[in-house]
Amino acid sequence: MADALTSYRAVQQAFRWDVPDTFNFAADVVDRIAREADGPALIWTNAAGEERTFTFSEMSRLASRFASALHQRGLRKGDRILVMMPRIPEWQIAIVGCLKLGAVPIPCIEMLTPKDIAYRVENSGARGAFVRAEHAGKFDGLESMLPVRICIGEASSFESYDNAMAAASEDFAASPMDKDDPAILYYTSGSTGNPKGVLHATRALYAWRMSARYWLGLSHDDVIWCTADTGWSKAGTSILFGPWSWGACALFYDGPFEPKQRLHLLEKYGVTVYCAPGTELFRVVAEDVSAYNLGKLRRTVSAGEALNTVVSDKWREATGRPILEAYGQTETLMTVLNIVDTPQKAGSMGLAAPGVELGVIDGNGRRLPPGTEGDIALLTPNPQLMLGYWRDEARTRESFVDGPDGRWFVTGDLGVCDEDGYFFYRGRRDDIISSAGYRIGPSEVENAVLEHPDVLECAVVASPDKERGEIVKAFIVLRPGVAASDALAESIQECVKRSTAPYKYPRAIEFVGELPKTATGKTQRRALRDLEQRRSQLSNGEQPAA
Repeated sequence: MADALTSYRAVQQAFRWDVPDTFNFAADVVDRIAREADGPALIWTNAAGEERTFTFSEMSRLASRFASALHQRGLRKGDRILVMMPRIPEWQIAIVGCLKLGAVPIPCIEMLTPKDIAYRVENSGARGAFVRAEHAGKFDGLESMLPVRICIGEASSFESYDNAMAAASEDFAASPMDKDDPAILYYTSGSTGNPKGVLHATRALYAWRMSARYWLGLSHDDVIWCTADTGWSKAGTSILFGPWSWGACALFYDGPFEPKQRLHLLEKYGVTVYCAPGTELFRVVAEDVSAYNLGKLRRTVSAGEALNTVVSDKWREATGRPILEAYGQTETLMTVLNIVDTPQKAGSMGLAAPGVELGVIDGNGRRLPPGTEGDIALLTPNPQLMLGYWRDEARTRESFVDGPDGRWFVTGDLGVCDEDGYFFYRGRRDDIISSAGYRIGPSEVENAVLEHPDVLECAVVASPDKERGEIVKAFIVLRPGVAASDALAESIQECVKRSTAPYKYPRAIEFVGELPKTATGKTQRRALRDLEQRRSQLSNGEQPAA
């Protein structure tokens, strides 16, 4: 282990960022590979067994057409456009096409409700939307804010994607993009209020290639399957920007999660790198993995939630390969990696990625001794770090602290770093819930629960769950005269699903007489979260922490 760590430290010390002053992902990656080393870029399939394949040259032409179509309709560099697509090739076409134009795509999942969409449109000042026809109705009433509306299929007030592409040109010159120009905007849950917009620069799209090198170990010979949804930055890390920067081919599957189907597709397409959240791997490894030929699978990686050691051990037994964890945020990209050929430590997220100086600090920006819990923080400047929270300078400023070593971006996650430099996750400083790879802000769920006419008060927290890591649990105080019942709990759950994206609904509901509060009347989510933690430990036969 000592030799491997010495090798890692040598790489870390020698690493220098070579971010170019100008960079357009569409031109400098997709178009370049299409010219110089064309090969498979994307394999798409769905639950019905349909299949489409694309080379880099095909993707280059289609992305140019999409950029041309947007330009013909008046969109220009810097304009924002919602891209709300499932796992279909048009997602890649749209994202790369936006980047070629210099427009700023806002990747969104299709589970968003009209309320979710309206907030994103209004907050971002988006001027365009690209959706499937079956979701076009969610944009009703937003027409005046979105002069450009394109959909796959036919929908009133939207223009057909096929018609737009047919009239577009494959000969479209990419917009010059400086390294600090806005490139992509993600919305991610916060512990309070509405989702926050995380704006990344062109330099971040370039920087994504480094985790694809040191964590995924990709080359043009690889087929990578990352199962993340298209609205998350993880899709950028392991479906688009990372893999294509190294000429690797991505597998894209549009279908429901079925563990046996996962194994079948890994075998059928000769997947070499498989990237999935721990929740998914928990289910997949419970199947008879030995019944499938996974001989080409050389690396399995996981991020987005803490990995259960039981799952990791079972996966190693079944495949002969470990699961390599990593840690990152929408704001910072991947910053901690279990790096290729570097030993793992049980329970550790890994080591700081090359080009990243990460520390565990106190409230004054001072590094803490090994083994001491504190804030995980990124030393700046760093090309992986976001430009800032969209239209929220105050929140952006509050995320930084100055210390003896310089200015730190404080992630909001607590952790420990040992004497060898390995990081261990200890939880969120705020109340964010991480469930099956999704980040869920409690206030969003609480607001949705409070829309139910029988609810007086509500507090939402994370509750430990063996399969999903955490689930959303709601503690609810009912209005006077309303009786608690299973039917009422189901009614509240359905109310939440109608109000916000369905994955956020509380899977557990507990009716209580009152909520714990501070002397000033503020609900103490922490007390409820600690209660759930103690209950989980007791049910597992563990001794609750003092």
